[in-house]
Amino acid sequence: MLLKKVKKSIIFSLAAIFVAGMVLITGCAGGNGSENDNVELSGKITEAGSTSVLPLAEQLALAFMQEHSGVTITYTGGGSGAGASQCAGGTVDIGATSRDLKMGESDLISCPIARDGVAIIIHQDNPLNALDLEQVARIFEGRITDWAEVGGNPGSITIYNREEGSGTRDCFEGMVTEEVIGNAITKKSNGELQLAIQGDPAGIAYVSLGYVEGVKPLALDGVECS
Repeated sequence: MLLKKVKKSIIFSLAAIFVAGMVLITGCAGGNGSENDNVELSGKITEAGSTSVLPLAEQLALAFMQEHSGVTITYTGGGSGAGASQCAGGTVDIGATSRDLKMGESDLISCPIARDGVAIIIHQDNPLNALDLEQVARIFEGRITDWAEVGGNPGSITIYNREEGSGTRDCFEGMVTEEVIGNAITKKSNGELQLAIQGDPAGIAYVSLGYVEGVKPLALDGVECS
């Protein structure tokens, strides 16, 4: 059986730090665990939302399905905003966000499941290894436009940003700057930003720590990304 619906949806999230966090949101709640210990579960669970949560959600879903072979779990992305709205609207059973709930989402219950980090990334061939947060802000605001201005090789900087509704973007705007230059290239997911930077030696972006493979994460204010 699947879990029973409740009036309030529950959001599972990652705590946002710079470096951001994750939350899962679900429209289902179970009964007493002791009552269900010997019950064979079956059915389908749908989940959507943050791409920061995605790598963890996939592992959790796989482990759950291995233990309960009669259950199928599917996850689609869409960003934190989509996870919250789809969960609240009842179109998915579980939502995921990488930010705190907002005032308009008071019908959801947040259940933090992990802490994540947001990394500033550049192409692996870029010789730069570190920036401070003021430099990052000035780059994304368009006030620094050439890598030579921050100690890199001469060349224009290409800025990549996340779409509105992204929890990773929410974290970045809260801790770095809300004034990202208007001509920044917008991507819909952490994975798309990762691939963009892998293919662009002039690029800079911010992603969840789960997406730093194949790119170079920069040290920030003297702190290495780890």
